[in-house]
Amino acid sequence: MGSRTALVEDLMERFPHVPREAVFKEDLLRGGVAFDSSALSDNEDGEVKPKSYFIFSFDHGTLPELGEAALRRPPEEIILTGGPYDLRRTVVSVRVNPSSPYRVAADDEGLLGLYLDGRRIADVGVPPMPEYYRHTLSNGKSVMEVAPTIQWGYLIYLTVFRVCQYFGAKEECQYCDINHNWRQHKAAGRPYTGVKDVEEILEALEIIDRYDTQKASTAYTLTGGAITKTVAGRDEADFYGHYAKAIEERFPGRWIGKVVAQALPKADVQRFKDYGVQIYHPNYEVWDRRLFELYCPGKERYVGRDEWHRRILDSADVFGPRNVIPNFVAGVEMARPHGFTTVDEAIASTTEGLRFFMSHGITPRFTTWCPEPTTPLGKANPQGAPLEYHIRLLEAYRATMDDFGLSSPPGYGPPGPGRAVFSVSSFMDSLPAEEDEEGEEAGTREPAAVRTAGRRGPGESSV
Repeated sequence: MGSRTALVEDLMERFPHVPREAVFKEDLLRGGVAFDSSALSDNEDGEVKPKSYFIFSFDHGTLPELGEAALRRPPEEIILTGGPYDLRRTVVSVRVNPSSPYRVAADDEGLLGLYLDGRRIADVGVPPMPEYYRHTLSNGKSVMEVAPTIQWGYLIYLTVFRVCQYFGAKEECQYCDINHNWRQHKAAGRPYTGVKDVEEILEALEIIDRYDTQKASTAYTLTGGAITKTVAGRDEADFYGHYAKAIEERFPGRWIGKVVAQALPKADVQRFKDYGVQIYHPNYEVWDRRLFELYCPGKERYVGRDEWHRRILDSADVFGPRNVIPNFVAGVEMARPHGFTTVDEAIASTTEGLRFFMSHGITPRFTTWCPEPTTPLGKANPQGAPLEYHIRLLEAYRATMDDFGLSSPPGYGPPGPGRAVFSVSSFMDSLPAEEDEEGEEAGTREPAAVRTAGRRGPGESSV
């Protein structure tokens, strides 16, 4: 349409019921953002919390292609506020793309802003370095390496197995760069522990618990690559579950415990529950049968799509439907060469999947696809899916929830524009705000402070 600004404004006009904040957020997540040197962090030695690369790269280039952003990491997330669109507080996960039309840079006064097509469109806040990141484990490892926090400090992300046993072109999911991300960090000489020791996890959590005086962290997620055989002599349920057991024994009730794993047989799912996990994420990735078979060949070979879905439904008998929250990768439905060629077809397929699960009381969530260039689908689709797909998905998602009388899933913080903290898609931003038990709108309590290039930015105290 001549400019990205024209595209975004056209979609905001055509879909007025989708929050404008979500339109910008989806565009940043699908296409990435460039960073001026003035907006980069000083890694773990500075005042800004740097990007931790907690599981995937979520970048549009390899580390050698990111320039200075590979040496001085960008922030983990950014917060957008104000500007000509009067944006409400919007938390966005950082996905670096040096060629993006969006750019974060400091102005002459040192205040960070987001620029689109050369025009400043929002003030930018960045997460301050948390006190617990300034402390190390007894063996010298950093808390950021062992137990990074994301979603503006809400979630502790425990990637305890940083590679995947679905390996090679015939098994790896075609949009996933977990194995490459492991390789690139090791090649760059960065610390990137493959299998994390349970005692290291507990020590890192003790540091977080001690210095997180505001109790901003309220959940943890145990995750990593699929296990088709064993790791350290444990199958998948026991491997991920034994971390949960240790955490719950050491810190009973301190955090909401979540696990992202394959769709496992019901007996294995029960083990997760017995270990103290409260929320189970058996991700189904993409709904369409043909695309699942093509894009998730390992999962199709070892489990199969129909069995995967049966196991998701069975897991609701263990955790309750509300606490089973499978993820899908929004956008791969339209990935060439095999994906749908029209937005209408893709939305119809995705909505069919949403209706299938929501009719059983299970509320999926989604991650906005970032086409990492080392993956087959990323190479073939560097621009990702059309922004219109992502905007219409937000409409379809909310409408389907309304049809089945469902509310936002637990474990993701508050819903609603200006309140949501879930940073890797806009599904929480696009849902209506809910009231807590005291009748107050959830998420209205004052969150953690932000920093803008070392200076307090406009309106910062209110975001």
